[in-house]
Amino acid sequence: MTEWITLDCNGAPHCRHENGFAAYDGKFYLFGGRRIQPVDIFDPVTQSWSHASPPPMEIHHFQPVVFKNELWLIGTMTGVFPRETPLDTVYIYQPDTDTWKKGPPIPKGRRRGASGCALHSDGWIYVVGGIVDGHWADTQAWFDRIHPETGEWQILPDAPNKRDHAPCAIANDKLYFFGGRETGRHTGTDLNQLFFDTIADVDVYDFATGTWSVHPEPIPIQTAAGGTGVLDGKIHYVGGEAGRMEAFTEMQILDVKAGTWSFGPALNRARHGTNCCTHEGKLWIAAGSGARGGEPELTSIEMWDPTP
Repeated sequence: MTEWITLDCNGAPHCRHENGFAAYDGKFYLFGGRRIQPVDIFDPVTQSWSHASPPPMEIHHFQPVVFKNELWLIGTMTGVFPRETPLDTVYIYQPDTDTWKKGPPIPKGRRRGASGCALHSDGWIYVVGGIVDGHWADTQAWFDRIHPETGEWQILPDAPNKRDHAPCAIANDKLYFFGGRETGRHTGTDLNQLFFDTIADVDVYDFATGTWSVHPEPIPIQTAAGGTGVLDGKIHYVGGEAGRMEAFTEMQILDVKAGTWSFGPALNRARHGTNCCTHEGKLWIAAGSGARGGEPELTSIEMWDPTP
């Protein structure tokens, strides 16, 4: 398949952006985002949506991590633009029982939102970047990890670049931190310019050596708040937002072994502020916003199958 397919579904999810989207046990979970709304569950076999319990509070600006039978939310914010507040604990959704709970505390000096998060095969969840004061100030290059079995939190060496609204992905035993922007560069003095402060560098953490480097190939199109997924050892970064009003449709693909970027098929609908799911060798994206900021919020879901 060479193009993204917009699915014709039974039912629809709630409109949302700055939300999570994660695959667990053959179904996709769309949750969080601005306002408190129910969890939306997509069944790719029947192409139907159903609904579950809302979180106990507003949660947004996070990259969810699936750990065993739970969805972990770390580097998460609550509240309204532009002075959103980072959460002081991990939040966890348990799909099997449709319940929410608080997880381990986050150290006071390391709380932020709009961070990149990923689970490594070593059993730790890695958290990188983010911003302390909503869309106002204190973008960070912080790098940490938390052990979901024990709640232990460890501070690691900073990434080369400060950035927020950026995902990360692990491939070939390295963590790649890309896209995003330095939202806090102007310390609240220009809430329009922040959309233009995107980052070209790709930061790479080598788990074998415990060191950071900057990839020799910057991302071709600089955007923030795109979705990402790893297929066949390649990192796919989809959509995003930047200085222009319309969101982006481009899919940028990093072949980590070759060290080169290329472009795949574009989305049918420009969007940002959501995540991607990988399932059965395919890439999926849903909801988000079609323009810079929060409007319009979307309900559509698209799927891309890389096989010919």
